[in-house]
Formats: sequence, structure tokens, C-alpha cells
Amino acid sequence: MSEHIVSRQVYFGVFGALMLGTALTVLAATQNFGWANDLIAMSIAVGKALLVLLFFMHVRYSSRLIWVVVSAMFFWLAIMLVLTLSDYSSREWFGPSKTDPVATSGGGGGGATPTRPAR
Repeated sequence: MSEHIVSRQVYFGVFGALMLGTALTVLAATQNFGWANDLIAMSIAVGKALLVLLFFMHVRYSSRLIWVVVSAMFFWLAIMLVLTLSDYSSREWFGPSKTDPVATSGGGGGGATPTRPAR
């Protein structure tokens, strides 16, 4: 089985693109894009991961079977992300409770244990 030989220019080009992606990641982390923060960060990360996968892991020059396996891996990752994020977004425990008087009063500063009103 013969392997494809990749030139140094390709590796240096990919390395430069990865360094540019890293600089974009740092720049994006210092800016506030509002609701698009996660979208921008994930787009940069996916782009860098694709460069590594295609060139450094030699998937670009591999057989169709390898492409099927890599595609199945991304499909499975998408399933796991969708299920995890839908579960996370359906829960109400990640914010303060609206019915808890201690959580909504802002009391309890200074390390003291706040007292609840008698029922």
C-alpha cells in the first residue's frame, strides 16, 4: 500500500492557518459578541479541528472507508451534543429559584447563614 507524500509547504500552510485560528480564538475571547459568543468560538474550533483531521491525520488522502468512519464519528458527536444541550436547556436548576425568598432577597452576605421567614 503506497502512502501519499505531503509537501512541507502544505504542512507550513496548515500550521500558519492553525496559528491564525489560535489568534482569532484569543481575539474572540476578549470581545463580547452577546448571543454569538458560543457560535463564534465553536466555529473557530471546528475549523481548526478539521485542518488537523484532514492534513495531520492524513484523512484527506485516505480511502472512502476512512471517510465513512470519520463521517460516522461526526454524526455521533452531533447526536451527543444535541442530546446533552437539550437536556441542559430543559432544566431549571441552573438559575436561582423565583419562589425561594432567600435567593431572591439578596441576603446572606458576609458568610452569615440567612434565616428564612416562619411559615
